[in-house]
Order: sequence, then structure tokens, then C-alpha cells
Amino acid sequence: MSAILVIGRILFGGFFVMSGINHFAKLEMMTGYAKYKKLPAAKLGVLLSGLMILVGGLLVVLGLYVDLGALLIAIFLILASIIFHNFWAEKDATAKQNEMLSFMKGFALAGAALVLFALVAKHGDLGFGWVASKGHLAYWK
Repeated sequence: MSAILVIGRILFGGFFVMSGINHFAKLEMMTGYAKYKKLPAAKLGVLLSGLMILVGGLLVVLGLYVDLGALLIAIFLILASIIFHNFWAEKDATAKQNEMLSFMKGFALAGAALVLFALVAKHGDLGFGWVASKGHLAYWK
């Protein structure tokens, strides 16, 4: 069962590692999209969100403070879904459908991240190693 947890961790966290890298590698393009979506301080927002998901993804992949990594990812996903995929403001039916799908995917992934956070916070002995959610940094075997 621990091999499945490792594979799941790598698949889940790896997605956010790559997304975080893309925030930096494609900074100008992502900043342009953030400006289009009327995000104040767009470049700073792209940098901060990229850092959040890069660090969160790395923590999950490496099995270090997985709870903290999952929480960073969940916060990013909830905020990004609300700010960037506001389907309720779209007038065009196709754009509305596309934004709604992206919104729902973001919330579904946020739900998965919160489940991961809660499981590690409650049962620090899931084979993830170091955890941050016991009120202090602790190591669970």
C-alpha cells in the first residue's frame, strides 16, 4: 500500500511542480492572462502563486510536510478557480461552459488536496514522514 501512496504523491504533486515551473518559465504570458482577468498586481500574483504551487508540489512529491504542501495547493486552487474561472460572469455560452469546467476541475483538485491535508494531519503515520499540522513540526513513523 505504501508504494501506491508514493505513486499517488508523485502524480498529484508532480502536476503542481510542473505548473509552478511554468509560472516562472512563461511569466510574461501568464502575467498577460492575469491582467486580462483583471488581477491587481498581476505579475506579483503570478510569481506568488507559482511559488505556492511549486513549493506545495515539491513537499508532496518529496513526502516532507505533505500536509503543508497540500494546504498550499488547496488555497491556490480555490483562489485561482474563483478569480480566473468565474463562469457566472461569462455571456458567451461556449466560454461559460469552458470556464465552468475549469472552475469545477479546480475545486475537485482542491478537494483532493484538502483530503490529503486532513488525512496527514489526523494520521501522521501514513508513511509521509515529516508533518507540520500537529501544532508543531513533528516526524511520524
